[in-house]
This record gives sequence, structure tokens and C-alpha cells, in this order.
Amino acid sequence: MTGLLEEMRQSSTQRVSAAMRREPFAALERRAAQTPAAPALELSASGFDVIAELKLRSPAAGVLKDAAHDWRARVAAYARAGAAAVSVLTEPTRFDGSLEHLQQAAQVLAPLGVPAMRKDFLVHPYQVLEARVAGAGGVLVIVRMLSQAAAVDLLDAAAAQGLFVLLEAFDAEDLNRARLLLERRDSTASLVLVGVNCRDLVSLQVDPGRFAELAPALPAAAVAVAESGVATAADAAAMRALGYRAALIGTALMTRDDPGALLAEILSAARTVRR
Repeated sequence: MTGLLEEMRQSSTQRVSAAMRREPFAALERRAAQTPAAPALELSASGFDVIAELKLRSPAAGVLKDAAHDWRARVAAYARAGAAAVSVLTEPTRFDGSLEHLQQAAQVLAPLGVPAMRKDFLVHPYQVLEARVAGAGGVLVIVRMLSQAAAVDLLDAAAAQGLFVLLEAFDAEDLNRARLLLERRDSTASLVLVGVNCRDLVSLQVDPGRFAELAPALPAAAVAVAESGVATAADAAAMRALGYRAALIGTALMTRDDPGALLAEILSAARTVRR
């Protein structure tokens, strides 16, 4: 593992160690037990959904929105336009994210019936509890940066807290590991989606061809999510035609003045594609 992912793994390990010194695991677990449940992830029967993303900065695109931006209104616009969930970056060093952003987004989304998802480079079940306490309904788990045992621990922690999981993969080996994780999962556990991220981890460039290349390797029983590289209604329709059931869309929505309009266009186009 090299490049951005290794940098983020090390940073995440340091962050969770510092957090556990401030508040022990058992204390955070007690707070999680007292936190009201987030809205459940509801997938549309029409065949395609969008996880819209709150991302203030990215290593590839730079600053997307400055500190003065009313991102709470953007999060609400996502929900009103039909987003199934809102992904919130909580990584602070390269994405300008925070747990406070997650908590505030969850507060905006709860009355609208849409869950927030913590998007970060999680390495420890403690971070799943942090997400739960902040009001999240789901978490991202990146297969490549974890041992299989560590990934199991995160999935089990999410299931215990009633959170959905987006398992992120980059290649066929990652997808095979995701399939093995799904096979050992208890049938009563919370929903697990499997995402394909088409961004190269070294160059940070997107390779949309990866979606078609990996489509045959997608776990058959999982809801497949296309991540990165989906920016237009035509892109989303193409993903649906390949068998993807949802897309996670960040930069394209963050750079639009009217993200709700783009989100509505994307959902309309993808949902007209029949599989």
C-alpha cells in the first residue's frame, strides 16, 4: 500500500489513538447506546440511487468550497432532491473534514429522513462508535487498507450499532475480499453495499473504464456503487447499464451552484435504464 492511502492510514491511526486517550472506548460506547438512531438507508425500487457527498477539499481538485460556504443548505438540497444518503468527509488533513461536520449534517438530515455516512479512512471500531455518536447512519470501509480481520471488526462494529456499510474496492482482488466479507456476514446484520472507486491512488486520476472492467467481478448479492468519475446524467445511465445500483458523487455536486438540479437529472436518467 503506497501513496495517499498509506498516508491516510497512518494519520487515521494517530487520530484514533489520540481520541481514545481523551475518551476511553467504554465511555464512548455508553454514549453511543444513548444516541438516537439515525434514519435508515432506504433504496429506491426504481433501480438507482445516489449517495451525495459533502467534501470541502480533495487532494485531486483542491479547495471545492471555502469556510464561508453554507454547506448545511447544500446537504439539505441533496436530501430534498432525492439523495438516499449523504457522505460526509471527516478526514481533517487532506479533505478539511471533521466529526463536527458529520454531526451538523446529521442534524440537518434527520428531519428529512436521510442518513449521513461517515467517509474517512477508518482503522478501528472506535471510529465506528464516533460516527454513531455524531448521528451517522452508515460508514465507509476501505478494503485495501485493512487486513481481513480488521475489516471484519469494523463490519461487526457497524452491525452492532445498526449502521450500513459501504465497502470500497479498487480492483478485482479487493472485490474478492469484499465478497468473502459478505459471505461470512450474518444474514441479520445491517446492509452492506460494495463500491468500486475508479480513482488511481497514486496519480489521483480517474479511470472510468475500470467500472466496466470490474462489473463482472461485482458480488452478485450486493448493491454495487460506482464511486468517482460519475459527473453527469449520461455517466449515471452508463453505470446503471453496467449493473451498478447507485453512485457516490462528490466533486460534481460540490462545484454546482444548484446541486439539487444535477442530482435530479442524474436520478431521472439512470432510473430510465432497464436491466
